[in-house]
Amino acid sequence: MANVTAAELSMGHLALHYGTAEEGPAASRLLQELGLKETQVLPLPNGNFYRFVVNAGHFSRGDGIVYLSALPEPQAKLIAAIHAALRVGTDHEDDAVTGYRAMMASDFEASFHFGFLVDSLEELEGIVLRLRDLNATDPLLKGRLNIGMNRARRGNAAVDARLDASPVFGSCSRYAYGSNGVQVFVETDLIRAGQLGENMYFELDYVFPGSDSHILSVVEL
Repeated sequence: MANVTAAELSMGHLALHYGTAEEGPAASRLLQELGLKETQVLPLPNGNFYRFVVNAGHFSRGDGIVYLSALPEPQAKLIAAIHAALRVGTDHEDDAVTGYRAMMASDFEASFHFGFLVDSLEELEGIVLRLRDLNATDPLLKGRLNIGMNRARRGNAAVDARLDASPVFGSCSRYAYGSNGVQVFVETDLIRAGQLGENMYFELDYVFPGSDSHILSVVEL
């Protein structure tokens, strides 16, 4: 086989969907609260089309993009058919649905999710505190967010001390599959994804500097 020079790749874009036209502004607001930069809002008959970039360095580039639009009608009909066939939300819900939901409740990253890397622990803590407040009080986002987190595995004294003193991670009893980093998970029904077309899971990560071994470089069991 001839040698092939690998092309240099970057993450191009991800396309997400919200449920109904009325939910578009709330879904866009959530992505902005997570740190994405909105660059375009295009009004369409079935709901706005939104374009975001992960940071200011991607405004004029073709990568680092997230698109957000209303769920297409054929996809909405497919999701409804799946729900009907599996009796989702009824007293006779299929055991496969019950098992899937139990898995996701115990491990936010067990299935499809989208992760961002945050370069400041203080910024990440601020995002969590703000999202908690919005979930409790904001007219658009109230009751639409479920927030979970994992702290770094213990063993680095400096990291352990910083997290013990954290207003967010100090009370966290769950641990990541690795050291020297933390994870925050945001589950929301404002954006539709997953096998049941119900909830989207976002992940916000921070890695402590100065270590080649951390939660995003090595998985520990």
